[in-house]
Amino acid sequence: MQKLLFIFLSILSAFRKFGLFISGKKEADIQEQRIVSGKAWEDYCDQLKLAGAVLKYPGTPQDAFQQAEGIRYLTRLTRAGLEAYVEYNDPSFPVLRRMVHETVKLGADNPDNYYFNTQIDGKFEYRIRGKRNSVHYIGFFTQNGSYGSTGGLAACGVLQGADLVLEEDGSFEIILSKEKTGRNWLKIEAESSLLMVRQTFLHRDTEIPAELEVENLSGNKTPAPLSPQRLEEGLKMAAMFVAGAPLLFARWAKGFQKHVNSLPQFDPTVSNAAGGDADIIYYHSYWKLNENEALRIKVVPPDCDTWNFQLNNYWMESLDYRYFTICINKGNAHFEEDGSVIIIVSHKDPGAKNWIKTCQHFEGTMCWRWYRLAKGEKAIEPQCEVIDLKSLN
Repeated sequence: MQKLLFIFLSILSAFRKFGLFISGKKEADIQEQRIVSGKAWEDYCDQLKLAGAVLKYPGTPQDAFQQAEGIRYLTRLTRAGLEAYVEYNDPSFPVLRRMVHETVKLGADNPDNYYFNTQIDGKFEYRIRGKRNSVHYIGFFTQNGSYGSTGGLAACGVLQGADLVLEEDGSFEIILSKEKTGRNWLKIEAESSLLMVRQTFLHRDTEIPAELEVENLSGNKTPAPLSPQRLEEGLKMAAMFVAGAPLLFARWAKGFQKHVNSLPQFDPTVSNAAGGDADIIYYHSYWKLNENEALRIKVVPPDCDTWNFQLNNYWMESLDYRYFTICINKGNAHFEEDGSVIIIVSHKDPGAKNWIKTCQHFEGTMCWRWYRLAKGEKAIEPQCEVIDLKSLN
């Protein structure tokens, strides 16, 4: 369905260009007319209204609490879309910023991650300057496409923190270009549209994230004046983002309902197409518990850089990790004497070492990650069991 939608939009675009050619008008002429007439804004508002269809997508809970979270989810994505595609949509003058964070959540956003994004364009070359600091992991990624225009993100370039060449003071430079150059190089292609930086904490309260800034080596050194063309294109992309991203993850959540309260491995080709890290093995699923039940998850972790588990609502938004323990990782988990980890998910505190709070939710999605397995190690599926909460007392 989603692919058909984008094919249809591509066909419409082709007809539109042909019509402009016949009429002798330029795209810029039409865009200026749409801005002046107010049609660009009207279309943006109309598309936002259509994005609300995801609230009735098959499988979505229809109770008032979860529908309220769904509407809030759309408002958050609206804010993120406007910032990404209107406020900071000039790839000739990029600005690294946190698009996903404590109050904008998307696609099982990782509470142990600190995300930076900026719009880029393959016709330019860029330089990142920074200081590494003490965050456990940092990785730089370029991606092609977008949730709005292509329905997903395709991997392009990768530079892992372990391969990053640092100066004595912890500073570094990275060149983004089509041809390899410099000690630290990150690949871009003609279709590249996004630079993403992932920083992963083991101890978020003590580790310091990297200091970063990006500059265009072949373009503007100051922001360009706003153009009607850039504004209209930004509004279109922002609206398509609000419609496209929730549809993608609603489809995922519906699929997760086939294996409630278990954690099977997620198809890596699907996660990679949505912008996932190819060096992470994901176990996405659905959970559902009544007031007197608990989900017991047990596993002996393989040798890996780190791992984590998190609880989300139905919309694949992480629960509020600012105030509640809804995520556990290798750095802060309690381990049993045999090296295993036992995690308890429940509404009430059972006094367990690794307790994950449901935050008044009775169902939602969840995710387990193995990060960068050691050579020769294999991914292990965590074992899940629904138990009576009283049995833990």
